[in-house]
Amino acid sequence: MKSLKICLAASEVAPFAKTGGLADVAGALPVYLQQAGHDVRLFMPHYAQIDSAEYDLVPVDFLQGVPIQLGSNRFSIFVSTGKMPGSDLDVYFIGCPQLYHRPGIYTGEWDEHLRFAVLSAATLECCQRMGFSPDIVHANDWHTALLPIYLKTLYSWDQQRFGHTKTILTIHNIAYQGIFPSEVVGNLGLEPYSGLLYQEDLAKGMVNFLKTGLLYTDVISTVSPTYAQEIRTETFGEGLEGLLRERSASVVGILNGVDYTSWNPQEDAYIAQQYGPDDVAEGKRANRDHLLKQMGLPPAGDNVPVLGIVSRLVAQKGFELTMEALPDALRYLDMRFVVLGTGESRFEEHFQWLQKAFPQKVCYYRGYSEKLAHMIEAGADIFIMPSRFEPCGLNQMYSLKYGTPPLVRKTGGLADTVEHWREPAGEGTGFVFEHYDSTGFAWALKEALTAYKNPEGWAQLRQNGMAKDYSWERQAAEYEKLFLALTS
Repeated sequence: MKSLKICLAASEVAPFAKTGGLADVAGALPVYLQQAGHDVRLFMPHYAQIDSAEYDLVPVDFLQGVPIQLGSNRFSIFVSTGKMPGSDLDVYFIGCPQLYHRPGIYTGEWDEHLRFAVLSAATLECCQRMGFSPDIVHANDWHTALLPIYLKTLYSWDQQRFGHTKTILTIHNIAYQGIFPSEVVGNLGLEPYSGLLYQEDLAKGMVNFLKTGLLYTDVISTVSPTYAQEIRTETFGEGLEGLLRERSASVVGILNGVDYTSWNPQEDAYIAQQYGPDDVAEGKRANRDHLLKQMGLPPAGDNVPVLGIVSRLVAQKGFELTMEALPDALRYLDMRFVVLGTGESRFEEHFQWLQKAFPQKVCYYRGYSEKLAHMIEAGADIFIMPSRFEPCGLNQMYSLKYGTPPLVRKTGGLADTVEHWREPAGEGTGFVFEHYDSTGFAWALKEALTAYKNPEGWAQLRQNGMAKDYSWERQAAEYEKLFLALTS
């Protein structure tokens, strides 16, 4: 197998800067590709909150004060490098204080387009000055979606360095596209090439970063096979379905992987008692008792299910479907319910109301706690994810590993990773409903609560889930095969 040179750029990378799943992918995938023998260089902005001392970052002496010219805008970048914690992967941090020294990763400020256009241009500039000729340039979401068109325009003169380079653009969530007024085209350095942009958008006075990337990348990937199909429909395509259907032959779906060094009940330092498939019943019991005690809820016997949620509380996640069924279940059944998350006020207020209405059954923790997230995965019996759409999802895969059958809607990565429980056959890993309505959720909840009453069946259900392997070792190999095919 040949070794590839891979350049990957992303707006956020765990553990340095994170708001969502993009950071997890960008932090994990290149590590496994590098461990597989490929030469991987990872680029991201040097945000103000990234502490150079904490991560032992050092300046790259020949990448200091490098000019980046985009139209009439001239910037100077200062690049530092360090290793991804726990690996030998080189990470390159694009420093430009006037763009990246802001309170947050993303802003609503007038120059948001410039912040990420510079990231794309600087990534290619760094490759040139390093003498690094990538076989693959991997862009992620709208923030780096200009990489393919920059290779075909601003950097097309350097055929020695980029003449053989292939591009892949991964859509992590198609709802975020990077749409700006068409007046910014000059600021992007693309005014001489405006004929290459989507003309209908320009006529409407806008430019769409993600759409531009989809036009010119060699391969379009997304984070689950089902989501790759869904985004070609009007329901999920967010206006890009037509273009994606035109490019169907270039669209692939590869599930995100799970970092089982962080999410593994056999090694988890956050939970009360570590456990594996051989002692799952004992481990779950100990962690359930600990979780309820920490949350101030009464103990629950083995016949009392504990339901858990760890999520951003936003419309995408489908919690409007729970507003009818969960109060009824709490009213008539002996159960416990623990929620961790923050988001839209209507959902926060609903879970606060549930806690007040059922103080002996419900605890809502507003905010986020990594420790509590692990405790809920280990201590809950059923994990709830009724998403309207879910490009990939990670918590359902964590839940399977922790012997916590997930209750999910059949969409995106949830459909690809959770199989509905069929008790007579002893097959399945969770509870799946198809139609996005409260009736569907209520049906799945009833299925789960009924199945919980059968200890033997529930034990098999847990074992089925814990046997699944969604590790990055496995999923990174799918990217590796794609890259090799693209460059053969």
